[in-house]
Amino acid sequence: MNPALLASVLSLLATVAAQPYDHYDMGWVNGYRQGFNFQCPHGELLVAIRSYFSEKEGSDRLWSFECQAVPDNLGEPSDCWWDDINRAGLEWTSTCTRNGLVAGVQSKYFESTLDREWQFYCCYYKRRCPYSCMKTTDVPEYYREEGEMVIPAYGYFIRGAQTTFSGVLRDRQWKYILCRLTDFDCEFENL
Repeated sequence: MNPALLASVLSLLATVAAQPYDHYDMGWVNGYRQGFNFQCPHGELLVAIRSYFSEKEGSDRLWSFECQAVPDNLGEPSDCWWDDINRAGLEWTSTCTRNGLVAGVQSKYFESTLDREWQFYCCYYKRRCPYSCMKTTDVPEYYREEGEMVIPAYGYFIRGAQTTFSGVLRDRQWKYILCRLTDFDCEFENL
């Protein structure tokens, strides 16, 4: 191999390797150990969630969210509300009550548990009912990794989440509950 070419390639690789991964430029809604309140604009729902873990910053995560307008056939939300608080340091499952869908999230950090409490901002559309619900795989796949979840197909919405918390690793994994909505009004509430 040409020694000049090899030196050039090695120099380029050394430059690239020396570049720090700048996770601070990702549109995070919070700083480490800070609470946050994120709500999608009216008529939009959460479709993507991203987080970045730091052990030295209190075993906390930075969070980023993306929203998307709902399909026209759903119309405007009939009602929106903050659902139940899910406590720090515990495993929990939470779905929006009254057939609601997640349109926002708020969270508060607790030094005593090195964890957060969570609350979903939910909206419901007329009397539409969720169906074809499923859970995602663990996000992140392993504790302390960067996490990312994007709705896998148009027409699915986040209805809630199931989480596990590791008291040893001081981190949380999520399985998001995704559902479709009926095209017709229904008279009952799915739990």
